[in-house]
Amino acid sequence: MVPSLNATLSALQAFGQKMGITAGNIANVNTDGYKKSEAVFEEGRHGEVEVREQRINTPGIPLEPLRAGGSAARESSNVALEEEIPELITTVYGFRANLKTMQAQDEMLGHLLDTVA
Repeated sequence: MVPSLNATLSALQAFGQKMGITAGNIANVNTDGYKKSEAVFEEGRHGEVEVREQRINTPGIPLEPLRAGGSAARESSNVALEEEIPELITTVYGFRANLKTMQAQDEMLGHLLDTVA
């Protein structure tokens, strides 16, 4: 496969995984004790994009009064919609940009093959 196509394809897959992680966070915004995750993009050994899911262990808001020991019995999710919605927007734009790159590469290869033939 053409290396640039491979990198673009891996980026499309990475943005799809990031969208899934963000969607999972949004789906669990009202789940008590849920800890959100974030997608961390990393460069692979051959220039491809890899995704590592990282759990964010910040505390949610206590839902019950503190116990005598000082710890909360239950806490809310630590997902904030005001952080997740912008993540969705940037993910969509990143996906679209890589899709346009894939289309441009396809057109260039098509023109190259037409010229050679």
